[in-house]
Amino acid sequence: MKQNKKQQFLEGMKDGIPIGLGYFAVSFTLGIAAKNAGMTAVQAAVTSALINASAGEFIGFTLIAANAGYLEVMIMEAVANARYLLMSCALSQKINPKTGLLHRMLMGFYVTDEIFGVSIARNNLESVYSYGVISMAAPGWSLGTFLGVLLGNIMPSRLTSALSVALYGMFAAVFVPPAKKNKVVAGLIGVSFLASYIVHKAAVFAEISSGIKIILLTVIISLAAAFLFPIKEEKEEEKA
Repeated sequence: MKQNKKQQFLEGMKDGIPIGLGYFAVSFTLGIAAKNAGMTAVQAAVTSALINASAGEFIGFTLIAANAGYLEVMIMEAVANARYLLMSCALSQKINPKTGLLHRMLMGFYVTDEIFGVSIARNNLESVYSYGVISMAAPGWSLGTFLGVLLGNIMPSRLTSALSVALYGMFAAVFVPPAKKNKVVAGLIGVSFLASYIVHKAAVFAEISSGIKIILLTVIISLAAAFLFPIKEEKEEEKA
């Protein structure tokens, strides 16, 4: 049964609530990094609203604290966030073909690992669903960063460390359900973990940045999976 726009938006909000709660917890540590870089709570919150990327923000705040130049910051941000290009390309195959350019740009702007996870699982992705997810997820990220600047250094270090682990819990919530339903997906997840560990530990890859490593592994494993385990699309019968 096809859902109307209101139902899709509400479903997006429902899927976005746990993401927003996770973002709120994790972004506390971003707030601490922003304060150490000399930023105010408002500046940190605006940065989170415009970047929507934990690794990118951590790198940005670290470089700001080190008095890095604009060019260096631009290059490092491009490398750290390049994986979102791959995610956007994947989501473009799921979006309703009738979706306009403005809606596509807004959806692309808010592509994150977790939003990508809930979006890619839909057969026919509508912009209104994405807006529902975003309405719950994005404020949690900015608000958490804002409060992190104000309260982060007051909180016990153990609590701050515990909050930073919440992001991994959200990742697990994204890939565990599909893995339980599909043995191929479960196997690919295991291969991804193993390959990531090897690349991280092997000395031969030491000079490659983490962002480039993620991109290379994503492309290689995705291509191998597509070649070895292709998904057969059902062809609609043509009406005479």
